[in-house]
Amino acid sequence: MEVNVLNIKGQETGRTATLNDDIYGIEPNDHVLYLDVKQYLANQRQGTHKAKERSEHKGSTRKLGRQKGGGGARHGDINSPLLRGGGRVFGPKPRDYRTKLNKKVKVLARKSALSYKVQEDALIVVEDFTFNEPKTKEFINVVKNLKVDGKKVLLVLPEANKNVYLSARNLQRSEVILASSLNAYKVLNADVLVVTENSLKTIDTILTK
Repeated sequence: MEVNVLNIKGQETGRTATLNDDIYGIEPNDHVLYLDVKQYLANQRQGTHKAKERSEHKGSTRKLGRQKGGGGARHGDINSPLLRGGGRVFGPKPRDYRTKLNKKVKVLARKSALSYKVQEDALIVVEDFTFNEPKTKEFINVVKNLKVDGKKVLLVLPEANKNVYLSARNLQRSEVILASSLNAYKVLNADVLVVTENSLKTIDTILTK
């Protein structure tokens, strides 16, 4: 599959880039995408939530009322979950939400996500570029020139570029990511995927091992 390569002014360069059909032309697997996105979101959770249970509250252990005949549920001390300010029943405890997923499943999920972007005509290939200095205005001009302003844009770079990253950092609907860190969630969450020429080569290398 051939796509035109644009420059940062939104003009065609006269060159084309070849999209690997084994990556961008497959039939997307929705279940695999679900598993990968679920794992990614679970791995972002800190798992530091904690609520005090009955035994962890400070307070007297004196039994407040008689066992029966009080007209309500029986309870012991003031730390009872039945009373306001008491402990919580089966409250959340710190835990690790991370899960494991087979490498082949994750690879298939990335391929499926990229394939969806091609089907939606939401993948743009641009020539490699950089900025002389961090400047948000320059990145905004690039987005406008590519006619994707107002959309969630994910820019994929082959390697770290501090100036480009800092230029996009303040923009709410724009994000810069390395090709080596590309994942299904980031791809699906973006409205438009902007990929540089060298990023295509990196993606091919990673997903066709």
